[in-house]
Formats: sequence, C-alpha cells, structure tokens
Amino acid sequence: MSNGRKRRPAGRAASDGRIEPSFEGRRKSPKRGTSPRRKGSGGRRRKQQKTPVLGRVFRFTMLAGVVAAIAFGLYAIHLTSKLPDPVLLTLDDRPPNVQVLASDGTRMAERGLRRGHVRVEDLPPHLIEAVIATEDRRFYSHFGVDPLGLMRAAVVDIMAGAFVEGGSTITQQLAKNLFLKPDRTIERKIEEMVYAIWLERRFDKNQIMELYLNRVYFGGGAYGVEAASRRYFGKSATDLDLPESAMLAGLLKAPSTYSPTRSRKLANSRLEVVLDNMVAAGFITEGEAKRAASQPLGLRAQGDQTGYPYIVDWVAELLPEFVGEKHGDLIVTTSIEPAVQKSAQQTLQKRLDAEGGEGGAHEGAVVVLGTDGAVKALVGGRSYQTSPYNRAVKAKRQPGSSFKPFVYLAAMEAGYTPDSVAIDSPVSLAGWNPKNYHSKYYGEVTLRTGLEKSLNSVAVKLIRQVGPARVIQTAQRMGIESKLGNEMSLALGTSEVSLLELTSAYAPFANGGMRAQTHVIEEIRDADGQVLYRWQASPAAPAIGRRQLGAMNDMMNAVVVSGTGRRAGIPQHVAGGKTGTTQGSKDAWFVGYTAHYVAGVWIGNDDNTPMKKVTGGTIPAEVWHDVMLAAHADKHPYSLPGTYSPGITASTSPIEMGKRAADQGSAWLKRMLGMFGG
Repeated sequence: MSNGRKRRPAGRAASDGRIEPSFEGRRKSPKRGTSPRRKGSGGRRRKQQKTPVLGRVFRFTMLAGVVAAIAFGLYAIHLTSKLPDPVLLTLDDRPPNVQVLASDGTRMAERGLRRGHVRVEDLPPHLIEAVIATEDRRFYSHFGVDPLGLMRAAVVDIMAGAFVEGGSTITQQLAKNLFLKPDRTIERKIEEMVYAIWLERRFDKNQIMELYLNRVYFGGGAYGVEAASRRYFGKSATDLDLPESAMLAGLLKAPSTYSPTRSRKLANSRLEVVLDNMVAAGFITEGEAKRAASQPLGLRAQGDQTGYPYIVDWVAELLPEFVGEKHGDLIVTTSIEPAVQKSAQQTLQKRLDAEGGEGGAHEGAVVVLGTDGAVKALVGGRSYQTSPYNRAVKAKRQPGSSFKPFVYLAAMEAGYTPDSVAIDSPVSLAGWNPKNYHSKYYGEVTLRTGLEKSLNSVAVKLIRQVGPARVIQTAQRMGIESKLGNEMSLALGTSEVSLLELTSAYAPFANGGMRAQTHVIEEIRDADGQVLYRWQASPAAPAIGRRQLGAMNDMMNAVVVSGTGRRAGIPQHVAGGKTGTTQGSKDAWFVGYTAHYVAGVWIGNDDNTPMKKVTGGTIPAEVWHDVMLAAHADKHPYSLPGTYSPGITASTSPIEMGKRAADQGSAWLKRMLGMFGG
C-alpha cells in the first residue's frame, strides 16, 4: 500500500540492463524523538583525528622493533664470531689440575687429571631423566632458550628484589660453562642466551646433553658425570641406579651444598626433591620414587689411598672461596704435617678395630691444630672408602661435658677461682633432674675437683650463678660459632657443635688467651708460580684474661693428671683437656692441648646407636694420647701459659642451688667489688 510519496530509486537502469549503484546511498530516518546528526559533528571529527595518531604509534613501534631486531642480530653475530669451531667443543678437554701439598711440600693428592668421557647412549635413561626433570623439563622442545622458564624466573627475581633464579636451560648452562664467567648480570644473561641458540643450531639435543654431562661440575673436584660417579660411588656412570642418578642430578644446583660428603641430611633431602620432579614429569611412578628414596646410598669413593682424602675433599670445597669455580691449574699448599696426619689416621683405625667392636663404636674423627689454628691433621672417619662423609668438619654432635670448660671460664670471669667451694648434691630445676655419672655425690668440693671429676651438679649450679647468656658469650668469644641454646642444660653440652669448631675453641687455653684462626690452606699458586692467595692472620682477638687463663689451665691440667682424662696424659709434656660423654653414650669426646698442639677426638655412630662402656676417658682419650705422643716426638716440653696462685675465693659460702651471684651476701659483694676495682 502506497503512502502517496514516490520512492527514489536506489540506482538508474543502465542501457544494457545493469543497475548502476547510487553513491548517495540510502539515508536512514532518525528515530522519533531524536534529531539527525549533522555532518561534521564532534564524534566523527574525533574519530578522524585519532586514526592518524594510532597509525603513527603503530609505525614507530614496528620501526623500533625492526631496529632492535637488527641490533640484536648484529650483536649476536659479533658474539658468535669469537666462538671456536664447533668440532673443537666435542673434544674431551681435561679439567683443571689441582695439586695439593703438605706443609713440607709433600704431594698429598692430584685432582682433575682423569675424567672419562661417556656417550649419552651409554648412560642409564633414569640419569638423563633425572637431569631433565630437575634442570630443564622442556629441554627437547625449546630452541636453547625457554621463554616460559625465563618469565617464571623473572617473577621470582622481581619478588626477591635480586637475581635469585636464572631460568637457564641445560643449553644455557652449557654455554655458560664453555664461554662465560659466573657473573649474575643482565649483559651476561643476554650473552648466555645468544650462545645457547648458537649451540642449538650446531648440535642436536643428544649431543648437547652429552657435552653438558661430561663437562659440568659435581663438586669435590669432579668434572663430568663419570668422574662424579667414581668420586661418590666408586663405579662408572654407566652403572648408576635410580637413587644414585637422582643424587648426582641434585648436585647440579649447588654441588658444595648438597654434597653427601658435606651433609648427608641435605643430600638426601635434595635426592627426594629430584625423585618428586621425576614423578611430576612422568618419568617414574610414586611407588618407584618411594622405593628409591628408602634405598640406602652406597657411598663408596674410589681412589685416594694416600691417607689425605678427607683433607683433599675439604680443600676442594674451600677453593672456590679463593679462586672461584672456574680456574686453571693450581698448586695448593696446606698446613698439614704428614707425620701427624699419618699417626692420626692409623691410630683411629687401630683403636676402633681393637676396642670399637666390643663397645659398639664404629666411627670416629680426629683433628690436630697448631695453637694458632692451623690444621696439622684431620681424619673425617674410620674409612674413606666406606664413607667419605667428613665427620670432623661437617657433623654436629652434642659435646657433653667437653663443653664444661666454657661454663667454668664464665665463672672465673665472674670472680670465682679453682678453690671456690661448691656443694655436689642432687639438682632439680623445673622438673629437670640431671645426675652425676654413676649417680655418686661428694658433698663440698672445690671447682677444680668439680671439673676434674666432671661433676654435673657443680656445672649446673655454676651456670645458674652466672646465667646461660654469659656462658654463650664466653663460648662464642673462644670460637664456638654454632647456635647455642639459652638454657640451663647448656652446662652439660646439649647444644651441637662440630669437632673442628670445639677443638679450635680450646686453642686460647694453649696459646696464651688469643682466639685461634682456623685454616688449612696456606698458599695457592697458578701453573706459572704466581701467588693467587696467601694466608695472612688477622689481628688476634683476646679471648681470655691472664688471671682466668692461669685458673683454667690449673683445672684443665688436673683433669689429665688425676681426673677423667688420665689416659690422655703424655710423658714430660704438661697438658690440659676435658672428657665428654653424652646421655646414653651416643657420643664420646676428648679435647685437649699442650703448648704445641690442640687436638680433639670424637667417637660414636652415625645413626646415634648407643655405645657400651665407651666414655670420653676411654677410646677418645687413648686415641688422643697416641696421636699427641707421636706429634711431640721432637718437641721440647713447655708449661702451659698463665699462672694461678691458690688461696683467694670469690665466695665465703659454698655455691648451692637457689643462690644466684647477686644473693651471696654483702661479704661476697664487697670481695667482688674489690676484685674488679669497684
């Protein structure tokens, strides 16, 4: 139906019958209640103005991207132009050769001369899988750089505010190993990525994996998986089982930290992480991971029959602190005295063979220091071939009564003397009832007798007088660095320490009161003889006052002459020392000294199995005696430093429970004020 108006045609019919399009188009009628938009209105003008701006931004961005790509390409060409022929990278170059010498120039060991090259197809699949699952799960799919890994690492680094995680692929790690220094900078990271892409274009994935596993550092002087396998397990890498493979893969992140010769606990923890990674990657099942985690590692090092293996391992771990991870051939001179070292190794094994079986004692460690802290001998265990774990340096155990000298020293500094009197009687502190050995008590005794007989009640009463905090400060000043519990039981040696640490903390008793500076590396030279490092002692820090030194040596000598350490005494030489036995006879110690040496001995079991009738005064004191007797064969006898004049005591009444130092009475206070000039 028409409305009476003529509709304008959309186009005119052409002469040939076609319809020509109308360029005016059909105008839409405005909706009711609205006014038509005028030409040239603000909306269309704004749209027309925006279009050129966006176009310019887009063109600028594209141009900047092209320039950046060209610059990066030129930079990459510049970097890769300096790289060697790829064929040279496949050659089995040897790792740095490190010669370790004793103090007299005797060669103790040589590390790094042999490293067998193994083909990737000869390695057990679970080794490759363990490495991929832990180090680079997308190894077979990326082009040398993993963008997802980089983004994840960037997030971690931003949140930490520092370079914490690198996000490096296996190819990038190989590039760093081959071409770069271990700097953590953006420039080095870019170079690492460029070199990784270069490697991926010239080698296939299996070749890259083979190059990587034969060159990477596994700690302990072992470069390459074959050297590492023989270093830790005494077998070829081709024979590794699943848990052994997982342990080696775990070392790649931090070889020194996770080394089983440094910390069994950390090594096992890292092994479990690797197994979990393998489960997550689909390489093994949860059941296989659990079985592998429960299987004991057969740590059995190969080689090093010289009597120095524990020391050489320790030196290898220390070297990066002085010369970095990457270095050339080195000659390292140590403070070790071969005769003392040989005696320590043989004596420990002989005594354990003779008496350890009956007493249920299967392990031990020995440390001998010069009075300045230089390590003269160190034995980390009964047999390196059976267990390369260094108990002298790495293991932390409760020292028992061998910690008591620090309690007594704190008391001497508070004004007590060896002739001060204490009541040896049962003690009860908030439900804690420490007893004397054999539960025998002597009534009134001097502090000298308390230390000589290692009376627990006297030590506990002393720490209550002076306070645990003061004992901790004293022990730390002497050289103890481990965390100590701020509690009364500290008096009986309940806080764990290492044998090396405890032995070093006894050195001030022997050297005149100065804190020892423990060290084993004296000098490092390169192959041309240039000195890279030389030990220089820092200014000595006083640890004991002269009066307290004389008092302590008076009491410590009594331990060796007529006390619990009688078996340690050596003819003609004045010695001081202290026995230590922990609850249940899980640890037995003897630490002592002369004017020439300080030595410590620990006997026990790695699994904390209690021993039978083994105390600090038995096997440890006997080992100490034999080792020190040999060490003093050509030494002139000297007295211990400091003097003590008996007679004056710090208290007019015996030391008893419940009476703190501030409650001993006005006479005691006056005497104390007089002593300290106040």
